[in-house]
Amino acid sequence: MKNYKLTIQYDGTNYCGWQIQPNAVTVQQKIVDAIKILLKEDVNLIGSGRTDTGVHAFGQVANFRIEKEIDLFRFAYALNSILPDDISITKIDDVNKDFHSRFDALSRSYFYLFSEVKSPFYLRFSDDFKKLRKLDLKELNRISKTLIGEHDFTSFSRKNDEIKNKVCNVKSIRWHKKGSLVFFNIEANRFLHGMVRTVLGTLLESAKNNYNTDYLLDVTKKKDRSAAAISVPAKGLFLYKVKY
Repeated sequence: MKNYKLTIQYDGTNYCGWQIQPNAVTVQQKIVDAIKILLKEDVNLIGSGRTDTGVHAFGQVANFRIEKEIDLFRFAYALNSILPDDISITKIDDVNKDFHSRFDALSRSYFYLFSEVKSPFYLRFSDDFKKLRKLDLKELNRISKTLIGEHDFTSFSRKNDEIKNKVCNVKSIRWHKKGSLVFFNIEANRFLHGMVRTVLGTLLESAKNNYNTDYLLDVTKKKDRSAAAISVPAKGLFLYKVKY
């Protein structure tokens, strides 16, 4: 049995997220369909994690297992020729048969993009620049450190009774600026549904209202989604990297 690891980029604007679901166009479905055209068989494409509707990826990872051996270069070229322009396979690796893109992941990292100026080039991939007016990045970095470490992130995720364990270990959070672009980066061992966008929305709310770090701790302790702020839009969020 051969096991192939895909590194994937996609513009999530036109998709209802990564995961296959009924009556919806998803990134996973597009890739599975393209693989079937080439290999003449169905494959179980395992993603490192879900991305929500409208969220993008620079480094999504997935794997599938088949009996036959494939030519990696030719297969990647053929697969990209079939896939739509907003999905790209940037790399294919022949990996150990036991590799699992989800369960073997040590951490995932995301970034969120803001543009400080109105730009037609970033409109599709960044949030409203007005949200950053009069906000101090040093202050945002200071209060963001409150969420680093192991916490129950129930307040920052959509309600899902199927997932009992809502504890995540956030390894780092950082705000930085490059030119007219402001980046929010976050890395954790795992993320809950909607967690990154809600964390970001709550941090912005805290900074805007001059709340201290006790506000974030209080939101966390309540374990209630209504205690946190409104999520930022999906269009500025990118799954950046998965570490193994």
